[in-house]
Amino acid sequence: MRKNRDYWNSVAHHWVEMGERQWNSPPNWGFWGETDDSFNLLPTDMTGMKVIELGCGTAYVSAWMSRRGANVTAIDISGAQLATARHLAKKHDVEIALIEASAENVPLDDSLFDFAISEYGAAIWCDPDRWIPEAARLLRPGGTLVFIGNHPMVWVETPPDGSPCEARFHRPYRGLNRADWTHVEFDPGGIEFNRTMEDWLALFRNTGFQILDYRELYAPNDSEGIAFSVPADWARSWPAAQVWKLQKQV
Repeated sequence: MRKNRDYWNSVAHHWVEMGERQWNSPPNWGFWGETDDSFNLLPTDMTGMKVIELGCGTAYVSAWMSRRGANVTAIDISGAQLATARHLAKKHDVEIALIEASAENVPLDDSLFDFAISEYGAAIWCDPDRWIPEAARLLRPGGTLVFIGNHPMVWVETPPDGSPCEARFHRPYRGLNRADWTHVEFDPGGIEFNRTMEDWLALFRNTGFQILDYRELYAPNDSEGIAFSVPADWARSWPAAQVWKLQKQV
C-alpha cells in the first residue's frame, strides 16, 4: 500500500485533465468509455442511497452517483488524488465526503452502506483478500458491490517488460495473484492484484457475496490505438476488463 500510495501521489498531476473530462461526462466505463446504458452499473435513481467508492481517484464516479441523488462517501489512499477530487467537487458544487484511507482498512463502522463501487481503484490496487471482506463489512445485508478491473487475460498476455498486450502467453494463469510493475521498462507503475476465476468465486462465496452479474469488456469495433497498454485490435479478441456485480447475502 505504501508503494501504491507513493506512486499515485507522484503521478496525480497527470490525471487532472482526465478527471475534469469525466466530471463533465455521463457515466461511462472501460478503456473505451462505453456508456452506462450498455451495463447499468449504477441505479438510475439513487435518491437517499448511502454509497461508498473504494479507491476513488479524482472521484468522478462519486460525482455521477451524487448527481443521481446518493449520499456519497469516497476514499483513496492518495492525498494528491484527493486534492484534485476536492477541487473538482467544489468547482461543480457536488457534495462528497472524501476520506484518505486504504480500501483494505476503512475507518468507518459496519453496515453503513447500501451500495459500494470500485472502478479501477481498489479493484486492481488492493489485495482482494483484504478489500473484498472490507467491502462486505461496510455493506448492509442485501447491499450491492460493483467493481470493474483488468481482466486476467491482460496480465497473462502482457510482456514482462510492461509493453502492450500481445496474443501470446507470458505468465501462467494458475496462481494469478499480484504483479509488480514498479521496475518494468514501459510505463512503470505500482503493484496490482488479480485472481483466477476460480479464486474470485471462492473469495466471494467465503465472504458472503452472491453473484448478480458478470461481464467481460472488449474494445468496440471502431476503436483504435492503445489504451493503458491494451491495444484496441488485441482487445477486440481478448477481454480487457471484467465487471462483477455482487450482493451481500441477507
